[in-house]
Amino acid sequence: MMQDQPYDLLILGGGPAGSAAAMTAVKAGLKVCAIDKASFPRDKLCGGLFTGRSRAHYQTIFGRDLDPALFEDRHAISFHMGGKPMGCIENAPPMYLTMRWDLDAHLLQLAQDAGAEIRQGTRVARIDIPGSKVILADGTHVRYRMLVGADGVTSPVARALFGRAFDADTIGFALEKEMPPEPDPDIARTVRVDFGAADWGYGWSFPKRSSTTVGVGGVQRLNPDMKARLVRYADHLGQGAADGMKGHFLPFGDYKTRPGRGNVMLVGDAAGFVDPITGEGIAYALRSGQMAAMAAARALREDRCHDVAMIYRGYTREIRLSLRIARMLRPIVFARWMAPVFRRSFAGSRKVKLAYMQMLAGELEYPALMWLVARRLPFAVFRALAGPYRGISP
Repeated sequence: MMQDQPYDLLILGGGPAGSAAAMTAVKAGLKVCAIDKASFPRDKLCGGLFTGRSRAHYQTIFGRDLDPALFEDRHAISFHMGGKPMGCIENAPPMYLTMRWDLDAHLLQLAQDAGAEIRQGTRVARIDIPGSKVILADGTHVRYRMLVGADGVTSPVARALFGRAFDADTIGFALEKEMPPEPDPDIARTVRVDFGAADWGYGWSFPKRSSTTVGVGGVQRLNPDMKARLVRYADHLGQGAADGMKGHFLPFGDYKTRPGRGNVMLVGDAAGFVDPITGEGIAYALRSGQMAAMAAARALREDRCHDVAMIYRGYTREIRLSLRIARMLRPIVFARWMAPVFRRSFAGSRKVKLAYMQMLAGELEYPALMWLVARRLPFAVFRALAGPYRGISP
């Protein structure tokens, strides 16, 4: 079967990036379809930290504020390293905790209510880039003028474009488990981050109403013992056994400098748009999905569907600049030889910790954070900044 008319924008993937693209494209008057192999709500591995930056993008894209039934606000965060406390901020810019199976279903429903065609539980058998069509598992050919790959870190769209979805040498990996809810009210209201719980990574504990999301993540090739690390971390927190843990790739630091080609764009995890220090990706997913739809609307107006990726690349310049600077700062946080300097400087400076939170809240951008760090840390900072990214080592 061949679909009669091509969609202006076909989106593969129904997560936050795909929903943001669908919502924005519908508002711009495009004929839109989003396809996902899963039926929503579906299980999704993610700590569920929804930052102030994410909230701002959500409000702009979906035209509403956060639903208290889906989001729990938190204003306290504690930092640790090597099992030792590095300080706590009690009145941090607000953070929000959510469960991704609820959030993703909510966002996709908003896009559908706005007029996007949504196909859930629909598998794509093949992506025909030259023919501008995808072939579904049932044999249906779906044509498009422009395509968005919002299909995650293992993106089939990225593989169709570039031959592989990610670089195995730099990809991250995370393990997590939903643990029992935290009975201590003080702990239950505090987000916890443990630097060094994994090599070139960290651990997290996000206490929610019905559970506590506990996980560890870091560069995959440096952590062949990631399961053991999660077991140790959960035991250290006293959260119970970590059996039944689940894992997923995390593209933090491996973003694509050209997130698309021709009439195809990659968004969110598929583009590697994940913070290489915090691992946070929802904000970049929402923003890049919105930008892809904006680029598609402009390309349609200007009869440039064939090179929409060029328009989109220009729109994502700010995202890519932030990720590049974060990647430069990354050795300061994660390199073992920098650990004493980082621990002393971060633990002893409320200003640096607050700047970190302001960055998550969208009140501060990475360029400003870089200069703050460079002013406050010793000469070792500049040695770290000068080191090649490919030189990641324990």
